[in-house]
Amino acid sequence: MDVVHYVNLAIKAIFVENILLAFFLGNCSYIACSKKIETATGLGIAVIFVMLICTPACWAIKHFFLAKGALTWAGLPNVDLSFLIFISFIAVIAAMTQVVEMLVEKFSPALYNALGIFLPLIAVNCAILGAALFLDQRNYNLLESIVFGLGGGIGWALAIISMAAIRKKLWYSNIPAPLRGLGITMLLSGLMSMGFMCFAGIRL
Repeated sequence: MDVVHYVNLAIKAIFVENILLAFFLGNCSYIACSKKIETATGLGIAVIFVMLICTPACWAIKHFFLAKGALTWAGLPNVDLSFLIFISFIAVIAAMTQVVEMLVEKFSPALYNALGIFLPLIAVNCAILGAALFLDQRNYNLLESIVFGLGGGIGWALAIISMAAIRKKLWYSNIPAPLRGLGITMLLSGLMSMGFMCFAGIRL
């Protein structure tokens, strides 16, 4: 096992190809829930958990059920169900999100109330589906899928927590009126994405 390869993949997923700052997936919850550090941290952890579980689950579903010839083990070598990839991935993500929602509601009601509608909306968070489709497009193996899912989740969480910390500082800043709110948030997101991409030169 080439450990360096997986470390490079993790660095790439967290920083260089950050699913939020490089591909701008998952922007709606990122902007809405980055006003408080506590809320951003809770949502970030939830996204890490969902992405870590969903990416290997989606890989297994594709390779054992949906890909052409995947059902050879069931005596159906010519069956190709790859047209069901989108709906299958979405179903897996929705199921995992439901599990996370129940756990958060049980163990942290305050966080559950703070996240509000954005917690169940992880089910339709394009960052989660994007990660699942990237691993399919790039033909990652199972371990690569796990590393990519974990790295992608950490990258998303790092981005939203960083933005929440910056926005807290902005409360004490004299920002021009036209840039307050969404305007300064998008400008800062662009600057953060450039900062994250500075890691592109790092390769072990």
